[in-house]
Amino acid sequence: MPYVDIREVALRDGLQIEKPIPLAAKLELLAAVAATGVREVEATAFVSPSKVPSMADAAELAAQLHNYPDIEFSALVASPNGAKRAIAAGFRAIEYVVAADDAFSKANVGRTSAQATSQIRDIVAIAHESDVIVEVIVATAWDSPFEGPTPVQRVLDIAAAARDQGVDRFSIADTIGTTTPGRVTSLIAQLLPVIGDMPLGGHFHNTRGCGLASAFAAVGAGVTRLDSSVGGLGGCPFAPGATGNIATEELVYLLTDSGFEVDVDLRAAIAAAEVAKSVVGHDLPSALLRAGDRIRG
Repeated sequence: MPYVDIREVALRDGLQIEKPIPLAAKLELLAAVAATGVREVEATAFVSPSKVPSMADAAELAAQLHNYPDIEFSALVASPNGAKRAIAAGFRAIEYVVAADDAFSKANVGRTSAQATSQIRDIVAIAHESDVIVEVIVATAWDSPFEGPTPVQRVLDIAAAARDQGVDRFSIADTIGTTTPGRVTSLIAQLLPVIGDMPLGGHFHNTRGCGLASAFAAVGAGVTRLDSSVGGLGGCPFAPGATGNIATEELVYLLTDSGFEVDVDLRAAIAAAEVAKSVVGHDLPSALLRAGDRIRG
């Protein structure tokens, strides 16, 4: 069967818009996520605690990850200094986000899109010196909450810069959950010749009900890696209304019932979503969390 790699992002993207929770609660969620069989987990972010206080314990969480040797953990960084901190904490994979529009980029990292793109070179040099994998993720790849539709050429230019600087992986993110399957396949068709052999990932939000459909279209168009968050936990604190990561259990249900192979166990993912709901203390958007899978009725 065709295989799709799922990266669990509940611990970083899922928690970044929540009030800070204790490290013990994060470790409880991590244990539940690890029990799903997932092979890749985005664990935290090395960013300013004043901007994202829920990630202030990044180094403390990193110190506990050795308990899960079968999982590749990654951390998001927003600058060369963040990359140094993540590598010093023991991460062997990092993600660097470049927004395709200036307004969101300034709100997110205080730099224009071009300025953020120019830092790819330094981040790759820092990472590769320590044999660390670098992934560039293009935020607002389809639409900006401030500037409207994103010109495709902006995404292609960032992709070309990433390729030229030796980035290991590339991903496109629907930061505010506005894209639809046709727009997804169109962008991917234009991206694939640019990125060459770099593995292509996708990060979708279900904010407007199209996240799962867009993720499925992306797989059909050539994406081999998808991000998701148990329970649909999370969103972006710098984009108004950008809630609703696609739920891991819903993605697993969709893919496996459609003939794809994934590493994540469906029932364990539903159980992890229950833990996520417990640690944040409120309901989560996942329909499957409420309804269960069809086998159980």
